Amino acid sequence: MDVLALFRALDQLDLSPSEIPQSLLYQLFELDADYAEALWALDQPPDSFDHQAMLRDALASLHQLPRTGARFRKQLAPRAHPKLEILEASIRKTLNAQEAYSQIPGSSPQNG
Repeated sequence: MDVLALFRALDQLDLSPSEIPQSLLYQLFELDADYAEALWALDQPPDSFDHQAMLRDALASLHQLPRTGARFRKQLAPRAHPKLEILEASIRKTLNAQEAYSQIPGSSPQNG
């Protein structure tokens, strides 16, 4: 949900691509995709894949988020910092847990 709030806040800022660290943004997209895959896996039949591997990968992605997010924020254009922090906090308060499933095709969260 934190990544979703960050992405939505970035959408509201008037930043040019050169003011956004593109390689770190890509890494955040990749982590977000890992989280979506983990959510998808929760709705799959128990014998359809290796749950231990999925858990290992999801935990590794979760471990990377704080460091990657901090580096991303640090490298954003300085003028974005105060507004981004306010926007993220405001957006995060309004998010519903079901929104984590919004980009997962055919999802019908049973465990969300």
